[in-house]
Formats: sequence, structure tokens, C-alpha cells
Amino acid sequence: MIKDVETTRSNQIWVSDITYIRTIKGFCYLALITDMHSRKIVGYDISNSLELKGCVRALNKALYQAKDIDALIHHSDRGIQYCSNVYTQILKRNNIGISMTEENHCYENAMAERVNGILKDEFYLDQTFDSLQHAKRATENAINLYNEIRLHLSLDYQTPNMVYKLTA
Repeated sequence: MIKDVETTRSNQIWVSDITYIRTIKGFCYLALITDMHSRKIVGYDISNSLELKGCVRALNKALYQAKDIDALIHHSDRGIQYCSNVYTQILKRNNIGISMTEENHCYENAMAERVNGILKDEFYLDQTFDSLQHAKRATENAINLYNEIRLHLSLDYQTPNMVYKLTA
């Protein structure tokens, strides 16, 4: 649904993905929802499993903070979490269009993958954390810095929060 669509405002397209975060006891998983126009991370959750609950919590956070979601499209890969009845019913109840990658190729969800990379490379979420709690604190800090401080060339050197507020 989002192929060749140019965004003109916030809350037009949200992209979603899950990435792993290392702890000394194993992996935990960060579910992210990013507004495509502003690049703002509008919802996230970090948990110790790949279960659906983390993605649902991230989606609910995004919906809670959004003011106007008319004609919103939610885009993701074809992960079982995003295809689940529970997740798709939340989208449908909120009149949100459901878009998924055609071939489940990372290039079809490039912006979500890019945000994962920025958080890991620039905000050090690629390290091994002592515990899930430590990973959660680091993730919250990284997302706040990403949304509020990090300037984006693609946003004319503005932060995601600045652009989001202007067009939401």
C-alpha cells in the first residue's frame, strides 16, 4: 500500500519492526513504530520475548499519543506478530490501513530497518546489557535523544519531534 507513496504529513504512514537487544542472559526484543514523515518513534516496547504482547504495547502507545490518525496506514514486514488476529483487529478498530511487505525483504521496510540501525550504531544499543532493566533504561534514553536531539539531514536539520509537531 505504501509503494511509491510520498508522505506529506505526520500520522500518514507508520512503519513497524522488531529488533533484538543483547543482555548477558540472552536477547530481549524492541518493537518500534516510527512515523514515516517525521521519523519520530511514536511507540515502542522492549520485552524478553518475541510474543505478540510487546508489539501490541508499542502499538497502543503510538495510538495513545496520536491526535489525528485519519487515513493512517500501518506498514510492517510479514512477521507473525503483525499478521496476528489480535494486532490486525486493533488496526481495523482504529480504521488504520494495513500494509505489509510483498516478499518480506528488508528493503521493503527500509525506514524501519534504518531506525533500528541508528539506535544501535549511534546510541549504542548494540552493546550487551547487564539485564533487561538496564536495556530498558538505555532504550528509553536512546529513543528520547533520537526524537528530541538528533538532527536529520532528510528533515532539513530538524529533529523528529519538531517535524512531528508541525504536521500532526
